[in-house]
Amino acid sequence: MALHPQIAHALAQAPAPGPLDPAVMRAADDAAVVPLAERQPLSSVEDRVAHSSEGDVPIRVYRAGAEAPGGVIVYFHGGAFFLGSLETHDHVARALAVETGLTVVAVGYRLAPENAFPAGLDDCAATVRWIAAHPGKVGWDGTTLAVAGDSSGGNFAAAVAATAHDDGFDAITHQVLYYPSLDLRFDDRRYESLRENAVGYGLETAALEPFNTFYLGSGADPADPRVSPILRTDLGGLPDALILTGEHDPLRDEGELYGRRLREAGVPATVTRYAGAGHGFVQHFGWLPEYHRAFVETGDFLRGGR
Repeated sequence: MALHPQIAHALAQAPAPGPLDPAVMRAADDAAVVPLAERQPLSSVEDRVAHSSEGDVPIRVYRAGAEAPGGVIVYFHGGAFFLGSLETHDHVARALAVETGLTVVAVGYRLAPENAFPAGLDDCAATVRWIAAHPGKVGWDGTTLAVAGDSSGGNFAAAVAATAHDDGFDAITHQVLYYPSLDLRFDDRRYESLRENAVGYGLETAALEPFNTFYLGSGADPADPRVSPILRTDLGGLPDALILTGEHDPLRDEGELYGRRLREAGVPATVTRYAGAGHGFVQHFGWLPEYHRAFVETGDFLRGGR
């Protein structure tokens, strides 16, 4: 179907892209953050610090109900590895807490280009390990421990789940990937969606390479599976996966291919393509009923109703 009319309207009203300057782009994102008084109310939202192997990592802990639910989602925000924060994605974490009934721990990982690969990934992985090693800190009861992320955060969620498996760390039970960026080798011939959705749908294919360059500035190899999780040769034994893609997203095909490869490796994986959606629909358009369904679907998945 065509791009959702409200998404199309928002894109038509958006200002022309400015310079590719992380500081300027971060300031614009910060200016769009909804005031605290207008955010979805929860039982508790608490800023904390994970004293992890990577140092002190800022986290924000969300609970929708008065009682600690026991299961935990560790959420990694998106933003092309160099944008995004606990504030810009606060509404996503709140919706996840409400619709899943679980504690959500959002991670304020280090951003590129100031901290290129593997800094942000290491912060995310270390925070998950910290939660498992200190379950009482966030009220984890040893049951559900899901990693979740949107866009570049989906890259981190997939990479954290895979490297944990390699290390024999088996506490992660689920991975939830919203329109994930899984293949940082830039070649628009590799996936049809990179050409089909190249221009006019929000995220444009031509922007991917310069965005990713911020993250790869340490000299990281895009063919490294920790950088491009889709290049992992053996996907067997990874946590059950939920992958949501947008019909008009340049990254659509790599997310869907990853789901197919997981299933071929024997990993239960649900892949849902959201019609009329472009990249970022969970973050920017989750208030629309059609796309708020992503949070409901996540709750069903984590409860075993996939």
